[in-house]
Amino acid sequence: MIADVFAPAAPPVIELIDLRKVYRVGTELVYALRGVSLAIHENEYVAIMGQSGSGKSTLMNILGCLDVLTEGTYRLRGQDVSKLSQTKLARIRGRQIGFVFQSFELLGRTTALKNVELPLTYTRARHRRQRALEALRRVNLLDRAHHHPNQLSGGQKQRVAIARALAQQPALILADEPTGNLDSVTGAEIMTIFDSLYAEGQTIIVVTHEDDIARHCRRIIKLKDGQVLSDTGESRPPPAAGTGAAGQAQEAAAAP
Repeated sequence: MIADVFAPAAPPVIELIDLRKVYRVGTELVYALRGVSLAIHENEYVAIMGQSGSGKSTLMNILGCLDVLTEGTYRLRGQDVSKLSQTKLARIRGRQIGFVFQSFELLGRTTALKNVELPLTYTRARHRRQRALEALRRVNLLDRAHHHPNQLSGGQKQRVAIARALAQQPALILADEPTGNLDSVTGAEIMTIFDSLYAEGQTIIVVTHEDDIARHCRRIIKLKDGQVLSDTGESRPPPAAGTGAAGQAQEAAAAP
């Protein structure tokens, strides 16, 4: 018991310290991020919001190791990735981060199963087929495993994209406007999948400009002009699996 009391706390999944990003456009400097500091812990469900030009896409690219910062520190699971080479960043992307994009980013000439399995091939992961099938099962799409993208609806394509992210067993999932190409009903269905994954323990960050989507998340960070405008703080406990936003609304209505 004494050892447990004094055991060091696990580091945040993401820790940003005074993060700054500056782009040069011709002779001008564009300050996309101006000193962002925050921590995101395991099993948080976070929305990052902001108007066009707020810096949210730049922040997402840095979090996903798709871009590098100009100044500051970015630690991913305790590892400082601020100054890593492109090769090492690519390795981290492939093994620790699962991406879900607005436009799905699926290969049209291969099946859903092969699309999910492909990133595992790049990282030479073991048991690739089994992991891909399990990921499709988690998004209720096993019956479409051998269908091509042109045989799938928009919502089914996004489920394949989520399964592809899950198959990597990532430290976190980054979803960039994941419902942007979907109607509102299908978008709500996709967010219910994220709700369930969060309830199972997954760490999820969603970039969105839609309030309805952000309300599924348990913590909302708003950016303006490259700075944190507001942060609702630490994540609340997860809802029961499958309850999603509707279940939370029912609980609120029943509260005294």
